[in-house]
Amino acid sequence: MSAAIELYTWPTPNGHKIHIALEEMELPYVAHAVDIGAGDQFQPAFLKISPNNKIPAMIDPDGPEGQPLALMESGAMLIYLAEKTGKLMPADQRGRTEVLQWLMFQMGGVGPMLGQNHHFRNYAPVQLPYAIERYTNETTRLYKVLDQRLANSPYLAGDAYSIADIATWPWLRYWDKQGQDLPAHANLKRWFDAIAARPAVVRGLQVLADRTRTKPFTDQEREILFGSKQFERRS
Repeated sequence: MSAAIELYTWPTPNGHKIHIALEEMELPYVAHAVDIGAGDQFQPAFLKISPNNKIPAMIDPDGPEGQPLALMESGAMLIYLAEKTGKLMPADQRGRTEVLQWLMFQMGGVGPMLGQNHHFRNYAPVQLPYAIERYTNETTRLYKVLDQRLANSPYLAGDAYSIADIATWPWLRYWDKQGQDLPAHANLKRWFDAIAARPAVVRGLQVLADRTRTKPFTDQEREILFGSKQFERRS
């Protein structure tokens, strides 16, 4: 049996990607909480694993050639885990390319745009109508792209559930806070509900569930997450 993966994470969409993937792939892991509101992501030990001070990050003690491997960036982690296990990624070039295409769509579009949507709608100290309209409209456009794709395919990369679905699904959980109407997108809603019912997804969402935010950010937390703390030089 492989040694447990050391996962450094927090219950955010990007964190849940890896929680779900590890559960789906049935890999042993230990989840270490990185409280991003308290500034844990700036601790030197964490920065050695994730120089970009973002969660999730991981160390696989049983990496390539049996040597430990540290990884940041959730997309890279999903690809690595799929290749390590031979799960949730087709072996043939065409199928693999389809998965990578939709994974990149999430990494370059869904994540950044929905993240900005959340920020300006829910976290920004000042409501900026232009920013809210800009990112709400772009989120709606991305929902339509996903819905159209899923009109012709049960999953994003084709007939099989893959890491592309795992990467995208957590970002749509709070569609109402994004100013969206998920039920209005019938294909996307069908896909969303099917994934939500998967036992491994249910288990993945329980990782650090007791740390899920239910209150507004304090001024100190805002400064850590969005203020000058982000721009300090770190050795």
